[in-house]
Amino acid sequence: MTMPMGYVGTTAFLAWCTFFAVVAPRRPQPLARLSFWSGMVLNEVPFLGILALTASTALAAAQGDLGSAGAKATVVVAAVTALGLAVAARRGLHTDEVVGRALDEGLGTGWRDRVRVPLRRHRPWLRILLLPGFVRRRGVERIPDIRYGDAGRRNLLDVYRRRDAPQNAPVLIHFHGGGYRSGRKNREARPLLYRLAGQGWVCVSANYRLHPETSFPGHQIDAKKVIAWAREHAVAYGADPSRLFVAGSSAGANMAGLCALTPNDPAFQPGFESADTSVTAAICLYGYYGHYFGAPPDEPPPPPQPQGYIHPGAPPFLIAHGTKDALGTVEGARHFVAELRKASAHPVVYAELPGGQHSFDVYHSARFDAVVDGVEAFAAWVLTAPQRTP
Repeated sequence: MTMPMGYVGTTAFLAWCTFFAVVAPRRPQPLARLSFWSGMVLNEVPFLGILALTASTALAAAQGDLGSAGAKATVVVAAVTALGLAVAARRGLHTDEVVGRALDEGLGTGWRDRVRVPLRRHRPWLRILLLPGFVRRRGVERIPDIRYGDAGRRNLLDVYRRRDAPQNAPVLIHFHGGGYRSGRKNREARPLLYRLAGQGWVCVSANYRLHPETSFPGHQIDAKKVIAWAREHAVAYGADPSRLFVAGSSAGANMAGLCALTPNDPAFQPGFESADTSVTAAICLYGYYGHYFGAPPDEPPPPPQPQGYIHPGAPPFLIAHGTKDALGTVEGARHFVAELRKASAHPVVYAELPGGQHSFDVYHSARFDAVVDGVEAFAAWVLTAPQRTP
């Protein structure tokens, strides 16, 4: 009896990806990158991996292909892989508890008394289990490719809003990741953008110039231009730009943090120095705050980073970072949070996500849906605070 090579190949591939999802080695750097690219998907959608393993094993059994010694050994590997995927799933399912504790620590245990947005008890399990990549909502429209600067497609943004055109809605601006060398405005955090837009927000997701077209502070100048655009034009889309949150993923989190800490700084606003670029609060997802991500060793020293601009007047922050992040270290996030809490007069919410990898915001997963709930609750708390950052 021959070994079922299709079954062996499927199991080996899933076992490889599961190892990097669960163990996720972060050193040395080449292994860390392999960990990210191999394990990121199954770390967020382990249920699909379990389903694929179950279906593959059942098919091999139905065809009578499990009688050989090699096939039996493959079944053992499949069982161990399924156990690893269960570990990844369990970590994701515990994120709601972690986010709840983070809000208690950052906002005080009485935050629920003031916020009308509770953390959801029931997740959209059908979407999480079977359609994690489907992020659109029926009641939300995306208005694409609006120009905010003169750098072609790198200065385009998308607006997300409810189809019934809300009025006086708070604004969320999101910047994508990619190490300042890649990325686009419709890749990360879309479950967050569609969720808030469905709740009556006006959300903006923007491209910005990348290396080698520009270098620091070119990216940051573009980020400030997006804020200035929202101050001037977001009213036409139903927004109240006096309530403006800035958010970002990876490199975008670095940019969002720097935007929040440098309101109206003319160094980042050449030619539009008079524009109001202050923000109400910042939301940073798996960012890096004190080094320049992806810079080769022969490049000049890192440019200024958010932790170098911390000051007592910093607006409220929500920071989320995974413990298994292979590209932006969790230790760096912890350090930034500690320094921010020592200096800032406003709350800092820090959710450290067990088992979370870089780019955890790409899919509808148990982990990111819990983070989205936390963002919504944090934003509601900020908007109802007696003294808000303008």
